[in-house]
Formats: sequence, structure tokens, C-alpha cells
Amino acid sequence: MKRRQFLTSFAAIGLASSLPVAKAAEVSGGQPFEPGKIVTPPAPPKTGGRQYLTAHEFATVGAIAERFIPADELSISGKQAGCATFIDRQLAGDYGNAVAIYRLGRFVKGTPEQGMQSPLTPAQRYRLGLAALDVATQQQFGKDFVQLDGEQQDRLLHAMEASQLDLGADVETKVFFELLLQNVREGFLSDPLYGGNKGMASWKMIGFPGARYDFRDLLSKKGQKLHIIPTSMIDNTL
Repeated sequence: MKRRQFLTSFAAIGLASSLPVAKAAEVSGGQPFEPGKIVTPPAPPKTGGRQYLTAHEFATVGAIAERFIPADELSISGKQAGCATFIDRQLAGDYGNAVAIYRLGRFVKGTPEQGMQSPLTPAQRYRLGLAALDVATQQQFGKDFVQLDGEQQDRLLHAMEASQLDLGADVETKVFFELLLQNVREGFLSDPLYGGNKGMASWKMIGFPGARYDFRDLLSKKGQKLHIIPTSMIDNTL
């Protein structure tokens, strides 16, 4: 997928979301907190190596991120941006363990609009799906996914997207593909605090200012090219 298509499709997903309308409030009498200081910052993710994925699984996710978002003249690749690290940390936490999702059953396969209907957590889906992917590539090429060349990997990913690759009874191929694509997107565009978007590469590419406190110093520069250097939450938690 070309980078422009990648970003366009991601924006379309965001626009299609149903968001509640928030009521705006005016703050007067001084600022509620000091600029540059976060009152309740998110807890920094643990660092120091992999937290859930095995070395082989980590390499496979990195190879998939490389195919989803290849490096070009605009920015680094998904692998270089740390998407595998982002995914590994998410799978080790609440997201990977599906703490906010009902999983007590009974589970009946629903329509695509109803989303995943399964007792499996995202972490479990990754473990089963990556293993099944290697089984399929071994059957076709006698190699694991990470050992294939880029063209072969692309063909397999296209087959997964079209539900034309059999990953066995325990893995819904298209659902697993969409989970991989969603998580790589999130890792590429996330705050670097969470392990992805190394060097704020994607933010610099699209001109996103990041976690700035406010923009009052820029209000007088209407029509000017601003050259805003993005700011990560990690800058305020060191």
C-alpha cells in the first residue's frame, strides 16, 4: 500500500467514527496549570526489551510493518519507526489482555458490522495468527514468513486481506490481517512515548504538532509557514 493511500484510508476510518458532541467551556482568571507540565500524564510504558512477543514473533511483526509502510522519500518505514515495539508493549498490557471487552460468552459469529465475536484476546490472536502464518508459508515456500523476499510477503498479505490464505480453523484470516494493519497504523502514528513513531517521523511527515500545550504564540502568524517542531508526551515525563 502506498503511503498516500495508507494515510487516506486511516483518515477515512477516523471520519466514519461516531463521536459524542462535547460542550466547550471558557477558562478565565489565569491558566489552570503551567505550560509544559502535564498534571496527570499517562504512566510511561516499561522499557528494556520485549514484553510479550518472542524474538521470532517480534521479527515477523517487524517484517509485516515493513511491507505495510515501506520507507520512501517522505519518511522511514513502519519497522524503522518501531511499530513492532509499540505492538509488543500494547499486547503486554490492558489492550493485549482485552480488559475492556466483554469475553464471558456466549459467542456467536456475527456480521462484519458487529466486530469480532470471540473469547480470544488480541495477545492470543497474535500468538495463534503468527504461528499459523509460518505454517502456511512453510507449506508454500519451505520457509518462515521473515525468510521470504518482499514480493512473496506482499502476495501473502494480499491473500490474507482477501481471505484467500488458509490459516487454519483457529484463525480468522481477514480479521487477523485487519488487526495487524490497525495496530501498525497506530504504532506509526502514536506518541513516541508508547514505543512507535521513532523520532516523531510520521508527525513530521504530515505536519502534526504533537502534544503542544497551546498555540497562542502562533495566532498572529496567519498565512505563514510555521515549521512547528512536534512535541511528544515523553518530553514532559523525563
